[in-house]
Amino acid sequence: MSMDRRRFTGIFAGLLAGAATPAVRRAAAEPAQGPDAPDVPASIRNLRPLAGGVTPISAAERQARIEQARRLMHEAGMDALVLEPGSSLYYYTAVGWGLSERPFVAVMSAQGEMAYVCPAFEEARAREQVGPGATVRAWQEDESPYRLVAGILRDLGQTTGRIGIEERARFFVFDGLRQEAPGAQLVRADQVTTGCRMIKSPAELALLQRANDITIAAGRAAFAALREGMSPAELARNMSAAMSRLGGAEAGALVVFGAYTAFPHGTVQPQQLRVGDVVLVDSGCSVEGYHSDVTRTTVFGRPTQRQTDVWNLERRAQDAAFRAAQVGATCASVDDAARQVITEAGFGPDYRVPGLPHRTGHGIGLDGHEAPNFVRGNSLLLAPGMCFSDEPTISIYGEFGIRLEDCLHITEDGPRFFTPQSEAIDRPFG
Repeated sequence: MSMDRRRFTGIFAGLLAGAATPAVRRAAAEPAQGPDAPDVPASIRNLRPLAGGVTPISAAERQARIEQARRLMHEAGMDALVLEPGSSLYYYTAVGWGLSERPFVAVMSAQGEMAYVCPAFEEARAREQVGPGATVRAWQEDESPYRLVAGILRDLGQTTGRIGIEERARFFVFDGLRQEAPGAQLVRADQVTTGCRMIKSPAELALLQRANDITIAAGRAAFAALREGMSPAELARNMSAAMSRLGGAEAGALVVFGAYTAFPHGTVQPQQLRVGDVVLVDSGCSVEGYHSDVTRTTVFGRPTQRQTDVWNLERRAQDAAFRAAQVGATCASVDDAARQVITEAGFGPDYRVPGLPHRTGHGIGLDGHEAPNFVRGNSLLLAPGMCFSDEPTISIYGEFGIRLEDCLHITEDGPRFFTPQSEAIDRPFG
């Protein structure tokens, strides 16, 4: 259940955002020491990229995605789709552009044509990404970019039609377009963007598999370097360095020790590893923009019976969710299955702590967290190609927390994990 790990600060955040590629960032800020820093264990510095090549998403597949979007737009009665930079724009076009106060906007017509609006001083860089022949309209600093977007809609004959706005578009972009195209009906475009992205192709599954393989191999190396007195930051650096050495991009890790492992997204309290501490590491990286998300929980030293019992309960809950994730089942039923195991053991009920305080899993792909989710009330039916995390945390404030997280994809024959599950509390990687 990885937290948002973007921690850029100050003026450099805006500068980096303007040049970012490709997709929305999931990773932590780069560690102060890189993967070759002298304080990174030699066992990690000696890692090399995993064998086998990586095949990027082809232009033909991206065009097929646009055709699918057109079909979904027709079903929803949408005449055009407006996209800001981020995962959905990258999904359709391979255009990677950071968010800043200067809008960069793409418009996809119901006929599949793409047009772009960008700051004039960025036009040359924009044309590098959108390719030759693409429609690009540039706005000067004293002009309204939304007027140009409205002009594209006018040229398409859609000034009074239904215009889909992607779900992550910022309000000021929505509001600017609303003012410049008052006759258009602006509607949420989830039916199109989520409708396309939640079913992964074989090429996408291969990239997700690669990212997960890297994360597991990095975890083995980083956990082998545990030592008394180390800080969470040191272990996080080791984990990030290992993923980077193995070929993962945007590598990041959330690390928590001891009683603070009950906090699903960690703590601001300083910690040092001591014998008997529960160790929780939630980490991931990306390959061609596609993310992994893996959590392992163990004990530094010999676990107590209490720690072992709760760990085993967590594993049973994760197994129950996996078994429930069958084609045609609802997303809610997967959450119900994991929660029932935990509740029957005397925790909860519902979202109460001690117990499972959050959803059982989230979708994953170009975003570390994306739709759909394994959560109560979600009646969406599972279908082949959907990808999720399976991570029913057990939080016990004042003692510890246990989370096991592996991502899975739905096949015609049922769910399949990308990663081997933890075998036991003292064997997090087998």
